Amino acid sequence: MVSILTLQVVQSPLHNPLLMGSIRSVVACLSLAAIARKMTTAAGLCPPGTSAAAPGLLRLTSVAGYEQNRVNDVLLLRPATNTQRRCDKESLQNGNEHVVFFPGDIQDFQQEMALQPDAAPWQSWSLEHVALILGHRFPGCHIWVVRASCMYLHKFSCYQNFVESNLFGAPEHSPDYGAIRHLRALLGHGMQRAGIPNPLPPLSGTAAPGPLPAGFTLTIVGFSKGCVVLNQIVYELAGARADPELRLFLDSVSDMYWLDGGHPGGSETWVTDKCALGELASSGVAVHAHVTPYEVRDPMRAWVGREHQRFIKTLEDLGACLSQKLHFEEEPASIENHFRIIQEF
Repeated sequence: MVSILTLQVVQSPLHNPLLMGSIRSVVACLSLAAIARKMTTAAGLCPPGTSAAAPGLLRLTSVAGYEQNRVNDVLLLRPATNTQRRCDKESLQNGNEHVVFFPGDIQDFQQEMALQPDAAPWQSWSLEHVALILGHRFPGCHIWVVRASCMYLHKFSCYQNFVESNLFGAPEHSPDYGAIRHLRALLGHGMQRAGIPNPLPPLSGTAAPGPLPAGFTLTIVGFSKGCVVLNQIVYELAGARADPELRLFLDSVSDMYWLDGGHPGGSETWVTDKCALGELASSGVAVHAHVTPYEVRDPMRAWVGREHQRFIKTLEDLGACLSQKLHFEEEPASIENHFRIIQEF
């Protein structure tokens, strides 16, 4: 049996607690501090240590999910009222398009990142900055950035509310953990707290649920560790479709984006179960897989690349609506490019 210590040693620096102490020197070499200052100025965010946010950003704390003990902090970027509502499909003009983003390790609210020595150099990828980046990527959409419920050692994102996980965020997937139900409730309560007209109605548990708000559509994006939530959703698809309310919610999901998925476990970085992927393929959801050499070409974690290829090949064989891209293929693998995929996808 391989010990946890051994597994941690072979992980990449971003996912390895034994190597995280060197992250500051790596960041210095990459000059990310300069990038962070540039992006802060361009985005119009307040300097680290202040509590004000950029126009349109709303921070919601302890938003309830579907169980009393499942709460998440959420950041909402409202769409500009004068922006053409495209959200990847120019025919959508109703203003009720939503994008949910699950970030990776290190990423937190900028004010919290500024206080942590290992996180401070990465403030260019804070939740606030990412929300603004996604606002440009999906103009006219409501952007929801879901903070992990636990940030172990202020570094390791743990999405325990969505998938059974250890302290470092390595998942243990199952078919009935409740990720879809939690996301549905979290969005509904978040919309109510933000005062959005026609929010998702509460889950009623009835066999004949009422309709969703007119024109409601949802895009789900996971980056790095955040992809464990998307994977858990895939494992739950079969069971959730048997629930009339959850099926109606799932029918509103138009796209799912996997951005350079990775976590500190030794397997299941990508879904490879054919039955689970069959449910994803038959759902009609457009699947997008964007990766970099940092994750899929790391010789110390060769299983990540193999699982990614199986994910792609299986979905292709099943006739899924699939797009894929390897970014920065000709550049050396780096943490910088790993984060840059958020801008490039």
